[in-house]
This record gives sequence, structure tokens and C-alpha cells, in this order.
Amino acid sequence: MNKFLIIYLMMFGTVSSILAQEIKVNDPFLQIEAGITDPLFTTYAASMERSRLYGDKAYKMVHYKLNEPIHYESDQAGRIANLWVVDQLVIDEVGKFYKKPVVKASFPDMMTMEYSPYPGIDVQETFLVKSSQVAIVDMQITNTSDKDHLVDLYPLFEMGNDSLHVKNFDKQSQAYITERNEGLWRLISGLYKGHGYPTDVREVFAGNFEPRTYGAIKGRVPDFYNTVKIDRYAEVQEAWLNHAEDVMVDFIAINKRIKLEAGDSENVRYIRGYQDQKEDLQELLAEVEIAKNEPLQPYIDANVELFAQTPRIDFETQDEKLVYLGSLNLARGCMLPPSGETAYNYYVFSRNPVWGWGHGHQVLHESISMIAYALMDPVSAQNSQRVYMEQQFDDGLIAYRHGPRGPQTYPHKGMPTTSAPFYSWINWNIYKVSQDKDFLQDAFDSGEKYVQWLIKNRDKDQDGTFEWGPYGIIENVRDWYNVVFQMSYERYLDVDSEDISDELECLDLSAMVAKEMKMLELMATELGNKKGSKKWKKAYDELAGLINTMMWDEDTEFYYNVDDQDHSFVYRGVKDLKRQEIIGFLPMWAGFASEERADKLVKQLTDPEKFWREYGIPTVAADDPGYSNVVDYCCKWNGPVWLLWNYMVYEGLRDYNYHDQADELAEIMMKAVTTQLSKNHNFWESFSPDHDVLDSPTNYIWDAIMAKVLQDYYEHKSATASSLD
Repeated sequence: MNKFLIIYLMMFGTVSSILAQEIKVNDPFLQIEAGITDPLFTTYAASMERSRLYGDKAYKMVHYKLNEPIHYESDQAGRIANLWVVDQLVIDEVGKFYKKPVVKASFPDMMTMEYSPYPGIDVQETFLVKSSQVAIVDMQITNTSDKDHLVDLYPLFEMGNDSLHVKNFDKQSQAYITERNEGLWRLISGLYKGHGYPTDVREVFAGNFEPRTYGAIKGRVPDFYNTVKIDRYAEVQEAWLNHAEDVMVDFIAINKRIKLEAGDSENVRYIRGYQDQKEDLQELLAEVEIAKNEPLQPYIDANVELFAQTPRIDFETQDEKLVYLGSLNLARGCMLPPSGETAYNYYVFSRNPVWGWGHGHQVLHESISMIAYALMDPVSAQNSQRVYMEQQFDDGLIAYRHGPRGPQTYPHKGMPTTSAPFYSWINWNIYKVSQDKDFLQDAFDSGEKYVQWLIKNRDKDQDGTFEWGPYGIIENVRDWYNVVFQMSYERYLDVDSEDISDELECLDLSAMVAKEMKMLELMATELGNKKGSKKWKKAYDELAGLINTMMWDEDTEFYYNVDDQDHSFVYRGVKDLKRQEIIGFLPMWAGFASEERADKLVKQLTDPEKFWREYGIPTVAADDPGYSNVVDYCCKWNGPVWLLWNYMVYEGLRDYNYHDQADELAEIMMKAVTTQLSKNHNFWESFSPDHDVLDSPTNYIWDAIMAKVLQDYYEHKSATASSLD
């Protein structure tokens, strides 16, 4: 377009919507240059205030597979994509692009990138998950060449292995209306029947244009290439797709043709809407209609504001910056607004993919992610913790889960189930960011009640150390495939005969309770509560002394669980408990290991034949006979790396001034994360300690802890540099 014409239009306030769609990120810290093999997290979910639990759709952007088009896929709900035809050339795969995609900014709910499918055809593509129901793909297309081009776009929606019932093409809204069934079964566990998850769903698919043609097609999308080519070479070019309605198909497509003169730009957008069939179609159509022309810059600006108080770290590499921003995006993307029985925002483990266990609401060990999330939004992190305070039982119990469905206690043998007590530790770390004394006071009162409940209910023999509850398989975090708590190597899922965690004096639980007592002491001191500070210091010292006396083995120089009857390192005289697990380093995290013992622990920690592996600290030492580096499912505790537990070891190293080892551990954790993000752009529930091939639940919220690891890492580097000046 002639530059003088542009100036003229701007002066008279008639700039076209084309120019208005150009997206700019005005904060340099949030500007990135991420190619398809850079460690970018590419899953997006609607912003918290525009989200809902039931009927929610988040998306993973797949821009890195060279044999596929750029597409956005949603768990159990297919994908949306666009195929290009420039002049007579079909460009249906990223591998055919003249310039591959480069992401320029990435936020919890949206991203913007640039690419060139053809020489002289430059595209700025912005993807926004506007709400739980509506997603937008916006393409600002510019002809930077000195030649005119005929460009055909074919936005499409496909279900992959499932069929799609095309109801009709609505002429008024210029949109396809489709229906399908979406089952409740998900990865690991199904969604909760009867709790509002839709199964009979409806989609609306439309562009911000009147389609030249449209069609409902059976077959594979790659075969669509041939259909497009036939049209391009036809002697008489006319609307040629089948315009089919009321049919079962594999995908639908709409077509937009642009005659793009040299120097011209045009904006093209396509929208996918989703809802329960019980909901009002007209309401969804209205939302899609707004989305056709809604400016996207305000959404970018809102994200810039969201990150406004996030610490600006002077990263040495872009990889570190991408992991930092991606970790915060992960946490924020899992947050949902108040609903049901809670007045506070809460999280699910993952928005995409979705699995039932991860949608059961908040659990204390997943809430460790709030330590990192507080760097972005401390008020929201506090509110997530207030869900526990709000639903805490009068006797002090914090149940296994809390959220919109209220507390879920999973009773077993007449006893409720709680979770690993990281509660006050999390609250103290959030307070260190927020400096909110009202929150700290509430957290102290709630945390004190909870520890008193643990003392009464998780020390059944009243010997001063702690045993997990009878449903220990979920309560102790360490799930299954465990060399100590599990009696056999088979996975029987028989809690009473297989799991012995309620028949041991447990090192992990005892260390966690000690840490809670230490945090309560710090809280009381900060609040000027001298009595409370003295009380919890005394309790901490007594528990720490018992653990040090009972659970340290001088021969192997390590901490272990002990039998609850005779306090020996043999369970009932038949099972050896001296198995070196990652929990043996928790005394450093909890702060009660002597300097001499810490030194011995660090020697074992940094032994490559035991714990110092390529991609992190495994859950059990590599020289243990039960060790496995295979990650082929969720919940494995016989070798896989869990980042939140690595962070606890990392914190212990820092506290005991093993800074070189802590720095190296941070770098190892970064290697685990960047390797996977570069390959598949996912975070993972757990990682293999020895190689990069794995398959466990993806996009797990607690991997957000990497943002905190990086902040701590750079704080130490800065402090070290200052001390040398």
C-alpha cells in the first residue's frame, strides 16, 4: 500500500481494520524470538476471569511438526488449522514454509508469531483463547514482494480419529454448526460423572469473512491437498466444495480468497466456538460474532500488565527466559475463578490435556507451584491458599482435596485422608513476596490448627514421630511403584496389603511436620507473637532431635524410615528399609541435619552412581535394585525425577551453603525441562533421570516451580558478584 495513502487514512481516522490488527508487545522483557526447536511452552488457556471449569477448552499450539500445518489442538476435541495456497502452490505443511514460525510473544492465554509460507508473503499470526468457549486465530497477511499474488486460505476443523456430525451451515452467521459426543474418559482417570462436564457438545466454526466456498469432508486432511490442487488447476474456477449438511464427516473447511497486490495487507481470522448442547446456540453465535472483529491488542496489553510485577531477571540465555516465562504461563493457565463452594480462585493440575484426577481440585503438594506463581500474582496465589483456610475442618483437618466441590476426605478405615503437609511452607514463601500481614496472620492461625491435627491423628503411637494415614498411597505423594512403601514389585493397587506407609515411622512426613513447625515459628516471630514463636521452636527442636536419633544410620550415613513397632531399619523383621530415596535429603530442607551429616549427605547426593544423574535427582538411588529410569506412566517413584522434590533438595543445598552444588542442580533441572520443551513443548509430571524418552501426564502445574529455581539461581549469582566487587 502506498505510504502516502496510509498517512492520509490515518489523518482522517479511516485506517482499515487490517492495520488495526497488527499486534505489538511494548515490554521488551516479554519480547522473545523462539523458533520451532526452542524450549517454548505452547499450551494456552483462557484467562482466569474468562474461564469456567465445566465446558472449558484449552489448546496446544503445534507449530514445530514439519509434516503438518500449524494447528491448535484441544484434548478430546480435535484441532483447528489453516492450509495455504499461493498462486498455484499448495503449502499444507510447516516444512514447506519459506520462513519457519518464530514466536515473538507467549502468554498464558495467547501468543503471536511470524512466518512466511511463500517468498514475499509475510504473516503475523496471533492465537487467543478468548474464553473457555471461544478461540481465535488471527492472521495479518502482507505482500512484501513487488508482484501481485492470489492467495487461498482453507481454515479447517477436524476431529482426527472421531467423527463429526455437521448439522448445517448457518447463512446468517456464515458459520458451520457441528455436533459430536465427547466421553468422560481421560488420561489416567475419567472426569466426574454427574458434575457438569458436557458429553454432547456443539461447535461453531466461522471466519471474519463470507466463505467463497465451504465443505464437509470424509477422509484425511493430507488428502485434502489433492482436492485443493484440482481446484487450482481447473479451467473454470468456482465455488467447488460440497456444501454438505446433516452428514457425518472427518473435518470441515471454509475458503477465503485474497487478491493481494504488491505492498498490500489483509486480515483474516477464523474462530472456533464450543459449548454443551444444552446451552443456547444463539449465545455462542453472538460470542463468535464479536470475536470476528474484536481488537486483540487489549488482550496483549492485559498480559503485559499481568507480568508487570514479575521480577525482571537479566538472563544469560534465551532458554532460561523461555523456561521462566513458560513456567509462570503454566501456573496461570491452570487457574480458574471462584465457583461452587469456594469464594476464591483455585487451580486444576492441567487445562490441556484434561484428566479426572487432575480436575479433582487443589492438593497441598501441587500447591507448591504457588511459591513460583506468587512471583506473577501474589494475591491470586494467596487466594488459592485461602481455599484451604475457607474449607478447613473445625478440628484443623485440611482434606486431601479442596475446591468448588468442597473438601474431599477419601475416608479409609474410618479415618479421613489429608495430603503431604507443605501448607505453612507455601504460605510463608507467598508472604515473602506479598508482605500481606493479614494473610500471614490467617495463614498462621490455620497452619497451627493443621499441625495440631497432624500431631493428634498422624502419630498414633504418640512416640513423637509420624506415620501416614491408612490411605497412604495418595496421602504420602509418593504414589506407587515405591521400593519402600510397596510390599511387592507388582502394582496390585491393594492399599491394605501392599502399602505399609501407615506402619512405619516415616522420615518424609516427620521432616515435613518439622518444616511446618519451623515455618510457624517464623510466622509467629514476624507477627510479634513471642509465645507462638517459642512454642513452635520448642516443638521443632524436639521433633528434629527424635528424627536425628531414630532415623539416621551411621553405617550408611543416610536417613531412612523405621518400623513403627521397634524403630529398626527392618519392617516386621522381613523388609529392609535402608533403601536410599530422595527423602533422605529432606533433613537438610527441614534444616535439622547437622553440618557434619549434611556433608555426608551431599557426598552421596553428588555421586553419579547414586543421585547425581543427567536429568535430575531420581526418587531412588540408581544403585538400588529397584531403580528404573523408565517413565511410561504417571505416579512412578522407583527412579523418575520429580521437579518439586528436586526443588526441596535444591533449597536444602542453598540453606547449608552448598551453593556450587545448588547451582549445578538448577542447571541439571533446566536441562531436563529445556530438552523436553525443545522436543515437544510440554512440561511433564516426571522426567527420566537418564534419557529424554518419556511418557507421563503432560503440562503438570507443579513444574511451575522452575520459575522459582531460576529466580533463586540468579539471586545467588548476583549476590556472589556483589561480594567480589
